[in-house]
Amino acid sequence: MRKLLAYPLNVLFFICFGVLLVIFHPIQWFCLNVLGYDAHKQSVSFLNLGIMGCTLLLGTRYTFKNPHKIPTGRPLILVSNHQSMFDIPPIIWYMRKYHPKFVSKIELGKGIPSVSYNLRHGGSVLINRKDSKQALVEITKLGRYIEATNRTAVIFPEGTRSRDGHPKKFQPLGLKILIKNAPSAVLAGISINNSWKLMRWGKFPYGIGQHLKFEVHEPLENNGDADALIAKIEEQIKNGINV
Repeated sequence: MRKLLAYPLNVLFFICFGVLLVIFHPIQWFCLNVLGYDAHKQSVSFLNLGIMGCTLLLGTRYTFKNPHKIPTGRPLILVSNHQSMFDIPPIIWYMRKYHPKFVSKIELGKGIPSVSYNLRHGGSVLINRKDSKQALVEITKLGRYIEATNRTAVIFPEGTRSRDGHPKKFQPLGLKILIKNAPSAVLAGISINNSWKLMRWGKFPYGIGQHLKFEVHEPLENNGDADALIAKIEEQIKNGINV
């Protein structure tokens, strides 16, 4: 019964979602090319707030906990588990003052209105998971970028999404490269719960009535021991996941 109800709600969701992406594509172009970076960044923030608003049609609720005073005048690396594409809009919106940029797969860099444009022009990097050399070069570039601009890199070290909410073992190489190239960055883990339930039936229909929960953990300073630092942040994140 729940899945049957999901079908008409999903139709409404996809109509609103598609219209939102089409509307914001030229808005992003205008903001970036006429008004500059800050305006473009604001347009991306409101785009992702709009995406979250569209998911309200599916009965989705959000809780985002960040009780920590993370500094804004220095680079930041956000490390998170990954459950679905719906992990991303809340991070962009609720962490917007930190200017989050993503390590994303190269396939998302074309074909999706608004989303692809932002990934190509907003400071994120696109990696080819079949070409490790290219991926490492792009992640290095992102680390240097946040070090120079005091902005934020967001990375999902599991590599791929968890389909059932259970966290996968971290693949630490990309995170190590970020730490090496942004040595003054503070690191903060984010535990995400229930996002996978939106995709439990696949790409259509999305799940309904889900409560997505995000918890930002206590920030960690770079003490020069990348392995110990990554182990600690992985422990923080996994301890915050409830399956």
